[in-house]
Amino acid sequence: MSKHEFVAGTAAPLPLNNLDTDQIMPKQFLFGIDKSGLGRGILYDLRHDASGEPRGDFVLNRPEYQGARILVTGANFGCGSSREHAVWGLQQAGFEAVIAPSFGEIFYFNALNNRLLLVMLEPAVVSQLIDQISDPAKSALTIDVERQVVNSADGNEYPFELPVRQKHMFIEGLDMIGMTLGDSDAISAFENHHYADHPWMKIDLPKQQRAA
Repeated sequence: MSKHEFVAGTAAPLPLNNLDTDQIMPKQFLFGIDKSGLGRGILYDLRHDASGEPRGDFVLNRPEYQGARILVTGANFGCGSSREHAVWGLQQAGFEAVIAPSFGEIFYFNALNNRLLLVMLEPAVVSQLIDQISDPAKSALTIDVERQVVNSADGNEYPFELPVRQKHMFIEGLDMIGMTLGDSDAISAFENHHYADHPWMKIDLPKQQRAA
């Protein structure tokens, strides 16, 4: 994959605290055996009424926020259960980044390890951004991942922290498997050295078992 140093586009405001993974991805969408079809489950109970009809006033159903790539939301986003489906669903719904004052810890690393960018900013800054992007004419944001700053439509710039490993993964387009494969030579060298020092630990499987 090519380098990905920026996330830019429409940002949708969702000023709600403590949105847990059960709300982000309700349980009825978890029956599949793969990652497909999760986008339609994102925030389902907020996006739909009791009869299953879309709520016209909910931000993600409003036409001016269709195609939003950034979600700006309240504190403790992604708390609750550890379901990784919440991350996959947000990505399938088109989101590349979420900005909030804080995140659930497990969700935070689930997201970054799957290349969903999470940006933590001070609560007052997030409130300011939410107020601004609530005007669709000012809803564009740019996240410069290389420089670790968020640029708003009014020209302000807000710095954020990002773990070095996850920053590298995001920019280089790597998930956890890709990141590990980048160390293949070092892993092979360690393995060879280990078995040279401890030959009795190496088990040579029959060819047919190795192929399986």
